[in-house]
Amino acid sequence: MKADFYETLGVQKGADEKELKSAFRKLAMQFHPDRNPGDHACEHKFKEINEAYETLKDPQKRAAYDRFGHAAFEGGMNGAAHGFGAGGFADIFEDIFGDMMGGRQRRSSGGRERGADLRYNMEITLEEAFSGKTAQIHVPASISCSECSGSGAKPGTQPVTCSMCHGHGKVRATQGFFSIERTCPQCQGRGQTIKDPCPKCAGQGRVTEERSLSVNIPAGI
Repeated sequence: MKADFYETLGVQKGADEKELKSAFRKLAMQFHPDRNPGDHACEHKFKEINEAYETLKDPQKRAAYDRFGHAAFEGGMNGAAHGFGAGGFADIFEDIFGDMMGGRQRRSSGGRERGADLRYNMEITLEEAFSGKTAQIHVPASISCSECSGSGAKPGTQPVTCSMCHGHGKVRATQGFFSIERTCPQCQGRGQTIKDPCPKCAGQGRVTEERSLSVNIPAGI
């Protein structure tokens, strides 16, 4: 069973963004694989820390986690787990040193990906397993905001081209000997900014809703 994200970071459930970042920096520096070469336990701990922080720093993902727990990310909600793999070190570098580089950034995926199938755990009796049944279940779903049709902008307004990256979604930042191309901190890689965000989705373009599904459990499973 996965550990609670708040316990993983060692913070209270009501922790603000500053407390989350401070706890993450401390733990990330302690358990980073580069500091603990060959230590698989530290690598595993580092992945847990990264997953917890990536979830809790995002208001929408955090709200979904607070409501549904880990079940919110076991299916098609663009899972929060980034792990230590492609882009992993870059993400950590940006989160730890983001303030010195002109603000924290978000990495753009360049488009929405179809999520995995949703997993739902259900307990049934031996009799129900033998004879089958139809059950009603409730699952979290990330859907396009109906208020703004997914644009993130307040109805009646439109997103505008980002003045910092001029629509490219990327900017180049230099700090000492380091020079990296990073996601634009002003538009989070979208290439557009929203002056008047949609009140329903807070400019995200998507909302999390609970959906009710009728599931047929076949006899003899």
